[in-house]
Amino acid sequence: MNIMDFNVKKLAADAGTFLSRAVQFTEEKLGQAEKTELDAHLENLLSKAECTKIWTEKIMKQTEVLLQPNPNARIEEFVYEKLDRKAPSRINNPELLGQYMIDAGTEFGPGTAYGNALIKCGETQKRIGTADRELIQTSALNFLTPLRNFIEGDYKTIAKERKLLQNKRLDLDAAKTRLKKAKAAETRASQLNSARLEGDNNMVNFSYMLNFLHVKWLKSEQELRITQSEFDRQAEITRLLLEGISSTHAHHLRCLNDFVEAQMTYYAQCYQYMLDLQKQLGSFPSNYHCNNNQTSVAPVPSASSNVIGSSALTSTSGLVMTSPSNLIDLKECSGSRKARVLYDYDAANSSELSLLADEVITVFSVVGMDSDWLMGERGNQKGRVPITYLELLN
Repeated sequence: MNIMDFNVKKLAADAGTFLSRAVQFTEEKLGQAEKTELDAHLENLLSKAECTKIWTEKIMKQTEVLLQPNPNARIEEFVYEKLDRKAPSRINNPELLGQYMIDAGTEFGPGTAYGNALIKCGETQKRIGTADRELIQTSALNFLTPLRNFIEGDYKTIAKERKLLQNKRLDLDAAKTRLKKAKAAETRASQLNSARLEGDNNMVNFSYMLNFLHVKWLKSEQELRITQSEFDRQAEITRLLLEGISSTHAHHLRCLNDFVEAQMTYYAQCYQYMLDLQKQLGSFPSNYHCNNNQTSVAPVPSASSNVIGSSALTSTSGLVMTSPSNLIDLKECSGSRKARVLYDYDAANSSELSLLADEVITVFSVVGMDSDWLMGERGNQKGRVPITYLELLN
């Protein structure tokens, strides 16, 4: 029973406090009550914290979009994170493109120039996909997680203490208002008492009223001192928390450096992968050719060597595909020539010869052989080689 009475009293006291704050807040908005202003330093700290929170949220969300453009995938990862479960691994876009290229190259035939180029491009795209996955994991751990911890941890604590400070400020201003009203009532009562009204009963009543108002005034002063003390203590707690924002900025700066380093590593890897791919494909900016017997557009002779096929066709793919237009002399005669291998080639069967980039082999024509192939010889090894992988030497 006593516990119930205590709960009822506490509930009534809380309701009274809430009502007092509501009245004070409303009167402040209507301009009918004074408001205690925070000191300039504390206001600046509050503004800095709010600004940090807003921009941290924007940077965090946009970084998530950068690392994972698919909104459905981001929602799925968010759900798994809230459930404290690991999201299932999924193939990313570069890896999917790489797999399509490898499958297409296998279908067209690894022995063909286009098929082999597709396979090599696909393998490179898969390596880029792996690098992209590493970038996402590193960035999430070293950059996104600290930002999210600030929003969901530190700033929530700051917001809680800031709200508590606001309530203490309303209590303080409400106490000031009550004290002001008590003083005004006591002053008015004193003025009426000085009029020396006749009658003992009237004198007794006024004396009682003055004593009552004086007690109320003393009680209001005591309440004001208590609320002022609580407000000052809460302001100090809030100030200490807000001053930690500078440390947060320093920590986020280190995280930003980690993010930039992860991006630098990723783009360096991608550049190296594409540079290696370009070398494998034998890409030359001045000599682009198609191997589908299209009419040449701009023949560009080489000063140091004769590329197999003197005509060139500029292609948007950036691949070098050489056509046998100057092989007529070689096919008509029974002699052989030296040729440099432009990039690696894996033999599709025993009738073909595997090639390594930059090696020099002997090539010669065989009657009845397809126009896109020559017979290659390296030591005791002999087999068919695709002409698009070769460069004739003088």
